[in-house]
Amino acid sequence: MNRKIIFLDIDGTFIGMGQTEPPVSAVEAVRRARENGHLVYLCTGRNYGMLSPMLQYGFDGVIANAGGYILCGEELIYNCPMEEELRERTVRILGEHGVARMLEGLDAAYVDPSVSDFMEREAPEGGSSELKRWKEAMAQEMNLRPIAEYAGEPLYKIVIMCQDGEQMMRAYEPLQEDFLLCLQDFTKNGFANGELINRRFDKGQAVRRVCGHLGVAVADTFGFGDSMNDKEMIETAGVGLCMADGNAKLREIADDICPPAVEDGLYKMFEKYGLI
Repeated sequence: MNRKIIFLDIDGTFIGMGQTEPPVSAVEAVRRARENGHLVYLCTGRNYGMLSPMLQYGFDGVIANAGGYILCGEELIYNCPMEEELRERTVRILGEHGVARMLEGLDAAYVDPSVSDFMEREAPEGGSSELKRWKEAMAQEMNLRPIAEYAGEPLYKIVIMCQDGEQMMRAYEPLQEDFLLCLQDFTKNGFANGELINRRFDKGQAVRRVCGHLGVAVADTFGFGDSMNDKEMIETAGVGLCMADGNAKLREIADDICPPAVEDGLYKMFEKYGLI
């Protein structure tokens, strides 16, 4: 088999839904795939500071901030924070519309006070792996700081949430030329949660950038994810796989369905496709 590149989302994929550590089987699958000559990359919406605990499990590279920051080994091949004018305008518009914001830099995120209230109300009732990831990050104080401390550091993306989906769309209207709105959650009581991702990158573009840098055909890639910020990766990879407990719309477009991480899903699919 030709050398393949495997791209793994973290939350809900490498780590099971609502979990904080990967299953032993997932770690073993990554180890054995690399021993067989394949490359394994993390491909996550997390910023680099929040994904760093995962590096102990051994990866060949990292795609962070939903594609805005890419490391191939130790080599930085892509780095695309928002331009200053765009950053200032976006933060201002969201604030004017009363949308709660989590401003994601490279190593830290800056959080509106109302975000914790949303987490307490919404995260326990189902919700996406992204929402659960943020709740866990807040519980562990993983480089999360009050938004009052934000002093203009480079930003890569912004997590947004509010109790009124229409309110979110009104805030997004003047920003849509520059950002993709990746919606993660809508609940019966009106809560909406999503991410503003710079149109200059996404996880799919990141897959192509890594392949171009390494000289590997995009057809020789696998992409594993579970939420809507994985959509472009799933569509781009040679084989796109959605976790069985992942987003229903994402399952519809995936090439195959992977059992949940907590059911040794990654290991089973690595075996199925001859990666281990």
